[in-house]
Formats: sequence, structure tokens, C-alpha cells
Amino acid sequence: MALIVFLSFAPRPGWTELRDASATERRLVHLELVLAVDSSSSVTDDEFVLQMEGIAGAFEDAAVLQAIAETAPDGIAVSLLQWSSAGAYAVALDWRHVASAEDALAYARQVRRSGRLVGGGATSISTALTQAMVMLEGNAYHGKRRVIDVSGDGRANEGDSPALTRALANQAGITINGLAILNEEPDLASYYQAWVVGGPGSFLLTADDFADFAVSMKRKLYFEIVGPAIAHSPADDFDGARPDATAQADTQRLR
Repeated sequence: MALIVFLSFAPRPGWTELRDASATERRLVHLELVLAVDSSSSVTDDEFVLQMEGIAGAFEDAAVLQAIAETAPDGIAVSLLQWSSAGAYAVALDWRHVASAEDALAYARQVRRSGRLVGGGATSISTALTQAMVMLEGNAYHGKRRVIDVSGDGRANEGDSPALTRALANQAGITINGLAILNEEPDLASYYQAWVVGGPGSFLLTADDFADFAVSMKRKLYFEIVGPAIAHSPADDFDGARPDATAQADTQRLR
């Protein structure tokens, strides 16, 4: 499995206060996270199930459970979005508040039951980003950080430029992280880095194929909760992702 982590710009002081005034009426959480999952025609039903199993397994992982516990009392808010062609998407799981191991394990069960709601189509990453932005702006939570976690196995071939949508998201203080699945396009990581990923503390992970998705998803979710890695890591060298004492402990917890 290849792993790529890179440094983006740090959030400016007070950037979360740029949200609209209604944010004061929302429930404060450590993180608002949209999991945007590729459901285009390049993803077979078996591969889609592997994505769902990977996400569910991440919420059952001991290190992730500990990370969630450490966000108490705020917890995190998470939602699950499926996407494919321009305008084709489905909210598989609307916002859930996850603040304990019990919440996380219940969420894992819900992910496994969520099924495929978007049955193929082209690849419009801008659709995923646009709808995720709508979901982040229109929920009942106010996150200290707001993140779109987009995973996919191909470049955009329909819809607006993902880079344009990324710029709008970043302007709103939203971070976009990526999980590029390389089974069909070995250079997809470079595309995601150039056109998709960006914002405060953004980072990118890769999976060699869908069977490898679960390992990358576990690491990705962990770093999205605790905060992203801060330095480049060579492929298959997870120890290099956070070169400090805390990072080494984090790495051991994820193995």
C-alpha cells in the first residue's frame, strides 16, 4: 500500500468564526466530516461493498475509538454521501453525532446496512464536493474543523472542474482530503493532489486497490479526527508521517 501525506496551509486564527450567525445555535463538535464515496460505473458492486466495509471497520478500530473518546465532550458529526455523475448523488446516512465507542460501533452497523443508492454513472468529483458543501452548511452542528473526505478510483470525466469547487470550499474554510484508489489509474494520486485535495491541514492517502481500502481508510479517519499528518511520508513508510514522539505512539496504535 502506498501512503502519501503532504502539508497544506495552516488554518488562520478565527477561521471557524467566518460561519454565518446561525452557527451559534448549532451544537459544537470537534469535527464535521462528510464521507463522500465513489459509486460510479468504474466501481463494481463488490468494490462498493469493500468501501462500506472499510468505512465500517474504521469506526470499529481501537485507535479510532480512542481518538473519538478524546474529542469528548464535543464528539464529531459525520455523514455518508454516495456520488457519481453530474448531479447524481444520494445521502446514504444523514448527520450522526459520534462521541463514544458505543456511538461509533452503532455508526459502523449503520454503514454496513446503508446499501448502494447510486448505481453507476460517470465520475463528477465536483458533484461530490458541491453536495458535501451543502450538507456542511445546512446541518445542526458547528465544527471546529469541517472536512470533506472524498474517495474514488478515477479522474473527473463529467461536470465542473473539481479545482473550481475546491476553491469555493476552501474559501468557506472547508478542508478536502482524498483517498485515491489506484487500481485503474496508477497516477491518480497526482491528479487528486493537483485538482481535488486542499484547504487547512489537507492531506491525501492512497490505496493500491479496493481490497487495500480498509487499511487506508482506518488511517485516514484517525488523522481526520486527531488532526492531519504534518510532513511528507514516502510510500509504505507510515512512521514518517508524523515524526515526533506523539506521532510514533499514534503509529503503534494504528498497527
